[in-house]
Amino acid sequence: MVVVKVIVVGVAVALGVFVWRRRVRNARRRRWMAEPIAPEWKAILEGHVPLYGRLPDGLKSQLEGLVNVFLAEKKFEGCGGQEITDEVRVSIAGQACMLLLNRDTSFFSKLRTIYVYPAAYAAKQAAAGGLVGWQERQGESWQNGPVVLAWNSVAGGAQNIRDGRNVVFHEFSHRLDQEDGVADGAPVLESRSCYATWAGVLGQEYKELQGRARKYRKSVLRRYGAEHPAEFFAVATEAFLEKPKQMKKKHPELYEELKKYYKMDPGEWV
Repeated sequence: MVVVKVIVVGVAVALGVFVWRRRVRNARRRRWMAEPIAPEWKAILEGHVPLYGRLPDGLKSQLEGLVNVFLAEKKFEGCGGQEITDEVRVSIAGQACMLLLNRDTSFFSKLRTIYVYPAAYAAKQAAAGGLVGWQERQGESWQNGPVVLAWNSVAGGAQNIRDGRNVVFHEFSHRLDQEDGVADGAPVLESRSCYATWAGVLGQEYKELQGRARKYRKSVLRRYGAEHPAEFFAVATEAFLEKPKQMKKKHPELYEELKKYYKMDPGEWV
């Protein structure tokens, strides 16, 4: 009986500590969200993240607060000789946080570290016969682990906001997809009823992109999205933010699903 009481008390204390820590964390986040962004960080957003300039004023200030939280909580490490400067940190944070606008967010809660290489890097990949091969990559997101990015791809993708190719949008949409424990192209949605429509629309669009890819036909969406449902969601996110008018015209149902999920309409941004 004494043992049971000790266990119950221990669980109650642990639960109390968890709740207290969460309240403290949320209070910090609210404070960081409300603080004005540092002038030098704002200048980086203006100069190195052109999509920031398209945002309505309300979304700009919201993004600045999100960047404050992101930079306070996430760690950056340079690899292969890459120096981690404010330009690197703010450019990546500004793009990643665009996926969090207008949403009740956990700030990529399972992400602790972003590794940054100067350019494309070699990563191990399973090959046929159980052998391990190497693949050149521009970015990747590990389940419950870090995000890895190539800086030249980050910088280039940020500057060209009309090609539907952005490695930060791509990898951080994978983080959203992975929040339920599996990367399957279906992130956590608002309610159970949303999943049927999501699966129907994105499933059909995925099949159509696969057909176009096999025939080498052009599409608003990059051919890479035909590789896997998770890649389709990431590629669709890139196009949603960088080619919204084309997507809305050519893929209206897909655009509406992404608009509901991300709670914004990039096609309306000036």
